[in-house]
Formats: sequence, structure tokens, C-alpha cells
Amino acid sequence: MTDPVGMQGWPTGRLLSTAARLVEHAWVEALEQLGLTHAGLIVLHVLGSGPRSQTELAKSARVEVQTMSRTLERLEREGYIAREKHPDDGRRHVVTRTPAGEAAWGSARTLEADLFPSIADNAAMRSALLEIIQATAADRWDVE
Repeated sequence: MTDPVGMQGWPTGRLLSTAARLVEHAWVEALEQLGLTHAGLIVLHVLGSGPRSQTELAKSARVEVQTMSRTLERLEREGYIAREKHPDDGRRHVVTRTPAGEAAWGSARTLEADLFPSIADNAAMRSALLEIIQATAADRWDVE
């Protein structure tokens, strides 16, 4: 196939940047239809393994605690999460998914496959992306 815009010759960084922007636009549009944001989706995903504190959620999402606070406020307003006082420390809150949050997560968890069904080898692409992240993020955050 002829490449009319010359993308075959683009450096990998430019390809990644372009792909990231296009994927982000597709995600934002799809999540808006579900009443979610990208940050909210991350929180609902992390809460799937059980209740977490705001600090634990921020660390898992690799964002500042204040940023997580704003995300949690919105999710709580929408009825997707509940925050309750920690039983051992009244200064802390424990965050859980509500039934509405469970339903929203159930609707959103297949978005990747729904939005990009034609990716031939998703596992290989994910592996390559993880390698790139691990190689470039070591000095920014702990990469698992």
C-alpha cells in the first residue's frame, strides 16, 4: 500500500505521539457517552481490586493527591464511588465503587476492544508500549 502522507518515514516518537493523541480523542468521546473521564476510568479500574485510600489511588494512578481528590469529588457526585471514614484513622477515607460505579466500569472495560477491534496483535503492541514506558520512565516514576 502506498503511504500518501509519508508516515512510514516518520520517527517512532512522532508515530507514538500522533497515535496517543488520536487514541486520547477516541477515548474521551467514548467515555463522555458513559459519563466518565479518563481519570475516573482509572479510579474505577483500580477500585476493582478492593477499597483504597485517596493516597493509594493517587499512587496507583501516578498523579498528585490533590488531582486525585478532584477526580474523586466528581465520581462521588456522579454516584460512582463512596468515601467513608477509615475505621482506624478518622483523618483518612476509604474509597469504594458503588453499584453505579460497578455498572459504569462494566460498560467501560471493553472500550479498548470496542474502539480498536482491528489491531491484529494487541499483546505484542502492549508489550512494545510497556518496554518503551519502562525504558523512558525509570527516572520519573516506579514502573511495574
